[in-house]
Amino acid sequence: MSPITTALSATFVALAISPKADVARETVDLIELNHFYDEQGRLVFDQVIFYDWSLEDARYMVRAWRLVKNPAQLPVRDWKDGGYAAVWQDGELLRHVHSRAFRETWTQYDPELVEREYLPKERRKELKTAKVIRPAVQSAAIRPQPPQPTSAVSPEPAIAAAAVPQP
Repeated sequence: MSPITTALSATFVALAISPKADVARETVDLIELNHFYDEQGRLVFDQVIFYDWSLEDARYMVRAWRLVKNPAQLPVRDWKDGGYAAVWQDGELLRHVHSRAFRETWTQYDPELVEREYLPKERRKELKTAKVIRPAVQSAAIRPQPPQPTSAVSPEPAIAAAAVPQP
């Protein structure tokens, strides 16, 4: 086998074996990176807040929010599609939220908490819940067993005869 054929074969095997990333893609109207500070001016936390525009209320309404746990979660400019995108690992799937608009704020109040006065958390649209579907792998315990050899005499006639009342 030539080195090129070997390399191509290895690539195809790797692609076939490696699981494809499960990505939940969504679009919102605004992504906000909020830096929340206490009364002494110390950073308490950073959060990313996702908003949808409400025509009825003529304002942005919080859809969801996430605490920033590492810099990789920060929204970045999306040069390919325009706008901004926030990408992070959300359980078993990779979540990708895109928006045409972005703002960064520094506050001494929590905008998400204030938003609950207008729209309780229970009534928010939230981000879609995506189920990760993977092919089932059968364990040895639930793997179908091969049929067992049967004897030449079947027990069924004896059971049927026993069930028929005798005169």
